[in-house]
Amino acid sequence: MHQINAGAKPKVLIIRFSSIGDIVLTTPVVRCLKQQLQAEVHFLTKKAFKGIVAAHPGISKVYAIEKKVSEVLPQLRQEGYDYIVDLHHNLRSWQVKRALRGVPSGSFDKLNLEKWLLVRLGINRLPAVHIVDRYMATVAPLGVRNDGAGLDYYIPADQEVDAAAWLRDAGIPNPLPYVAFVIGAAHATKRLPPDKIASICRKIGLPVVLLGGPDEAELGEWIAGQSGAHVVNACGKLKLHQSASIVRQAAKVITHDTGLMHIAAAFQKDIISVWGNTVPEFGMYPYYPEGMDRDKSVEVKGLSCRPCSKIGYDKCPKGHFRCMRDVDVEFLIFNV
Repeated sequence: MHQINAGAKPKVLIIRFSSIGDIVLTTPVVRCLKQQLQAEVHFLTKKAFKGIVAAHPGISKVYAIEKKVSEVLPQLRQEGYDYIVDLHHNLRSWQVKRALRGVPSGSFDKLNLEKWLLVRLGINRLPAVHIVDRYMATVAPLGVRNDGAGLDYYIPADQEVDAAAWLRDAGIPNPLPYVAFVIGAAHATKRLPPDKIASICRKIGLPVVLLGGPDEAELGEWIAGQSGAHVVNACGKLKLHQSASIVRQAAKVITHDTGLMHIAAAFQKDIISVWGNTVPEFGMYPYYPEGMDRDKSVEVKGLSCRPCSKIGYDKCPKGHFRCMRDVDVEFLIFNV
């Protein structure tokens, strides 16, 4: 077990540069460090994601970069950290650890070889361990253990949305309960085709709120126009925390493998997660408190080409896109 300054609250730097979901998945590490060691926790990320961790009451200070860690290294050197928790394990995080030489650290195991074997050769050597538990292994040398309380997500008070009022303003007279449908994802092969999303929305007997970023705004308008008056497009109209507020108040969340899926799990929502080119075996499925599982995973099993990537592509490498085209709509609707 690594020894830190006796009798003092340790100062710990957590490194995770991106992206939304990956950062949300670090929150058990933050909480357990804070509660079990009374640590002063600092967080290093990219400026685009600073708002996610800035709202976290367990994080005392957030450092953020545009591109290079040299932007913050002078400040980091002045902090006098007792431990570095490297949850990104890439060139940038190595540069930080090198610059703060002498500070002990723990690094997250990305299991790149095991992922390569599954993607390229179809050989599954991945351990049946969620990424959160692999994150937690980096602080095990400090005597910190997973408390089993799941994920955290904090919405600033001024970013909360009155979902019922917002939906009434959007033309839904009886807005509660409603379904949140997260139509966005970073890569096209992680998203259902638009016509399939519209066919699902048409069959849902509750109001539906489509969620996504500005890149999905036009797509959301098309889907809403094809789906009926009970479907409202919120893509590009809400900031991340506001979208999280809509998720928090939803009766159920349908989502691709993306950041809002993990935010929904942090709120312990009933989730229908839809998987395309990625697979839950990568260890990034919705993570709930110990003993809870409120996720229904929808995926097309038995495809020899799946998973085709650990991240995703702009289009199906095979051209058929069966991993999303063949999703069982009736099974999905049955679970709404």
